[in-house]
Amino acid sequence: MVSDGRWIASLCLARVGFALIFVAYSASLGLLKQDWGLSSAQAGLIQSAWHVGYLVSLFAIGFLADRYGAKRTFLATSVVACASGLAFALFADGFVSALLLHGLAGLCSGGSYTPGMTLVAERFPAVRRGRVMGYFLAAASLGYALSLWLSSVLVVTSGWRAALVACALGPVAASLLSFWALRSTRNVVHPSGYSNPLRALAEVWRNKPAMLAVWAYVFHSWELLGMWAWLPTYLGVVLAYGGEGGTGMAGLGIAFAALTYLISMVGSIGGGVLSDRWGRTAVILLMSLASLICSFSFGWLIAAPAWIVIAVAIAYNLTAIGDSSIYSTALTELVPGHCLGAAWALRSVLGFGAGAISPWVFGLVLDLGQGAGGARADAAWGWAWTALGLGAMLGPIATLRLRALRESVQMAGGRR
Repeated sequence: MVSDGRWIASLCLARVGFALIFVAYSASLGLLKQDWGLSSAQAGLIQSAWHVGYLVSLFAIGFLADRYGAKRTFLATSVVACASGLAFALFADGFVSALLLHGLAGLCSGGSYTPGMTLVAERFPAVRRGRVMGYFLAAASLGYALSLWLSSVLVVTSGWRAALVACALGPVAASLLSFWALRSTRNVVHPSGYSNPLRALAEVWRNKPAMLAVWAYVFHSWELLGMWAWLPTYLGVVLAYGGEGGTGMAGLGIAFAALTYLISMVGSIGGGVLSDRWGRTAVILLMSLASLICSFSFGWLIAAPAWIVIAVAIAYNLTAIGDSSIYSTALTELVPGHCLGAAWALRSVLGFGAGAISPWVFGLVLDLGQGAGGARADAAWGWAWTALGLGAMLGPIATLRLRALRESVQMAGGRR
């Protein structure tokens, strides 16, 4: 029998590998815009295609995990994630091909996420679950940081194609590790009275506390996924402000973005640990309000010293991801096991749907502002980041409503 520590360490390491492909495109976005002749809206749309594919996969995978078990679903989908990631890295060569292949890669990548969280929920009791869920999500941040670091080196030395291929090899290694790590883990299929998955979905929809947690996650996703899509490019612009751009500055921007992802691991783990001690909604409110402050200020700092912008970027990543694991943990406490997959599916469609739209909206705002030229071109970055904050404002409201319900005592051992 594998110990809990070795089990979660192996699962987290696999999550690191799967996550390498997630931000491979956004890492090279500045250079791809130039080489492929993309507008900001087109560049954002390619990122949105990933999120659309990803949300579709998460919707389907939630029901598959309910029907066939989380372990079986996790392992089966890891194989298609390998093939789709390599296809994007090797064959994307312009707007149309990148749009289709990046969307396909997203469509095949959802199996490492919600089934992984279900595996964590099945193995660990509620009193430890927030912390362990934080570890699992922090592993993704480590994967994003590693992806950006690899890209920052390879785009300078070997070009963006080499960077994409290197990141696409991550899911291959992760799939092999997953089959080994889960070899002794039991595949659990929870008994359900529903022959039709839509009935399980309807049960979740009628669960008011669960739906408030879902809606809070939706507005959180708008902000977080939009930020992740555009952060490397924005940092490259800030570093080149008033000077020369090019591959060197793009690589440096990617490297600093990697640093912010690496530090954001503290947010994932810290948020989970604090939510076990202080309560789920209290920590969600703390993190979401802090990240809103960053959204409304970040883009207006384009002419500020680079160290200030990087410091804010670190705080932004810490707080924007600090509540991610808490929404997931809360759902495991508010939803019965037989329809948890349906809850993941609904949350994923709504959350990643918002996250699919936000990078595109960001790009639209950026195009509109930069088209005016002059000082308005700089202000366009401020308005684009503000658009993320405006969409995220409803999250704390949903969280406050959840906290006011008596069912909220089901979370964190009664600490709401």
